[in-house]
Amino acid sequence: MLINCVAYENGMRLADITVEEISDYLERLECFVWVALQDATPEELDKMKEEFNLHELAVEDARHGHQRPKLEEYGESLFVVMHLLESNQGENNPGELNVFVGPNYVLSVRNRSQQHFLEVRERCEREQYLLKEGSGFVLYALMDAVVDRYFPIIDQLESELEEIEEQIFTKGAARSNIEQLYGLKRKIMVLKHAVAPLMEVAGKLSGSRGSAVCSNIRDYFRDVYDHLLRIDASIDTVRDTISTAIQVNLSMGAIENNEVSKRLAAWAGIFAVATALAGIWGMNFERMPELEWEYGYPLALLTICSACLFLYFRFKRIGWL
Repeated sequence: MLINCVAYENGMRLADITVEEISDYLERLECFVWVALQDATPEELDKMKEEFNLHELAVEDARHGHQRPKLEEYGESLFVVMHLLESNQGENNPGELNVFVGPNYVLSVRNRSQQHFLEVRERCEREQYLLKEGSGFVLYALMDAVVDRYFPIIDQLESELEEIEEQIFTKGAARSNIEQLYGLKRKIMVLKHAVAPLMEVAGKLSGSRGSAVCSNIRDYFRDVYDHLLRIDASIDTVRDTISTAIQVNLSMGAIENNEVSKRLAAWAGIFAVATALAGIWGMNFERMPELEWEYGYPLALLTICSACLFLYFRFKRIGWL
């Protein structure tokens, strides 16, 4: 679906144009065309391939989707893939933004995502002095917007981790905590898979050997790279904290099991003494002095109760009961 098709010249918006007019504006000096598509059909991609003379392999990647973030160069043109993350029922579902960039055009194709970039176009049109740099600045603005949308995600994940950490020492919550921590680990890995390859892309665009299309705004791509470094460091910190929290929860589970085992052992010891004494006096031998004694039965009961009470208070004192 076509979202926008606009021609720009010297940093200023010329007009909204039709797809058929694209080739006419591409022939004009100091002019470039910015087209935005959402969930493009194969027919729309074929039409854009014809208008912009896009490379077949890049179009094929955009058509099939499910690409990792990457940068590919085809002559003077670039093909950039970025992941768009959206929270859906607690999961971060990755969409894609495919950007074709040439000296006089930008084509952005958004797939499997409801995020829009109207504010990016508004920003570019406000900053006309930078929009004069052409399609390279538009690529930077799109990448900067994508990266900025990662910050709320990492903040949300850190908040979820803090909530789980508050429950770590809650008795009986070890299993629930581990399930939540593994779910959080899955979310952080989705973000990691979006950020780590994009760092390589930003590093190439900010380097001295970057594409000529972006040669005048390398400093801006370096700023994007710095943001990605911060996010990547936060991801590593959260991931390490999750691993530590999982180990603490496993240890808490082991401690709880050990407490139960000690209680069972203590009660087993108490009943073992009572059983042993009762077994001794229940052997029915003829010559057992206690059998003929008037106070033998009460004394036996008193002895058993005294032994059990002694063991009970002893185990209580050392914390087994």
